[in-house]
Amino acid sequence: MKVLITGANGQVGWELQRALAPLGEVLALGHAQLDLANADAIRQMLRHAAPDLIVNAAAYTAVDRAEQEPVLAQAINGDAPGILAEEAQRLNAALIHFSTDYVFDGSKGAPYEEIDATNPLGVYGATKLAGEKAISAVNCAHLILRTSWVYGARGKNFLLTMQRLARERDELRVVDDQIGAPTWSRMLAEATGLMLAQCLHKGTVADRLRDKSGLYHLSAGGQTSWFGFASAIVQHHENPPQMTPISTSDYPLPAARPAYSVLANDKMARHFGVSLPDWRHSLGQCLTQN
Repeated sequence: MKVLITGANGQVGWELQRALAPLGEVLALGHAQLDLANADAIRQMLRHAAPDLIVNAAAYTAVDRAEQEPVLAQAINGDAPGILAEEAQRLNAALIHFSTDYVFDGSKGAPYEEIDATNPLGVYGATKLAGEKAISAVNCAHLILRTSWVYGARGKNFLLTMQRLARERDELRVVDDQIGAPTWSRMLAEATGLMLAQCLHKGTVADRLRDKSGLYHLSAGGQTSWFGFASAIVQHHENPPQMTPISTSDYPLPAARPAYSVLANDKMARHFGVSLPDWRHSLGQCLTQN
């Protein structure tokens, strides 16, 4: 199997390169090799590479900056996934695409299922939802994997920011009224590998995935606030700073965030037998292995 991964230098893309290597030949492309804002470049690259599987781990993830750059965010998050799906259909390839809990408005107050109504609060969530819809409209063999609060040992993420601030400051003030499930990028990549390994017995990966195509939630177990997540991170420091919980209104940002965006992962467990461990367990592994 030939696998093409986009977003190779990002948190998830970096981990996917290792997790999917046992499954076949991996072609991992960063922004320098493939600009997802360029529709023609996407088509040319895919027709040249002719992969059996496309894994789209690239995204415009700057939630606040997206409010000022909606056209670029839409091109990368909304339009590119549809083009990837069209090319996958042309090649009889499968597509795996990562989406976000920010497609929800947070008003449910209980873990969101795949059938729940979406209502993104900002440009980032709206463009990611547009990408989901574009893939579904093409209906190639695909998995759309919504995840949440992704962190890892590289890139730009909450974990690395808190680790840096814990070294620089005596006190950290962190929002305590937004609830989600921090999800380690390595766990996402390894779970993706487990799902794909089930599809390699016979026929193409597209043939094997077609019956299970659709939308799935894939995030860590449990839930916490940003404050709870930050507190768990800094407790591993030799001299942890004082931690002070604050409200969202105390830390205004350009883009609104859902107050509650925990995802229910039951469908993934039923269809693939895959579930991720509690977020605290994964965080502990991440901090000791990196």
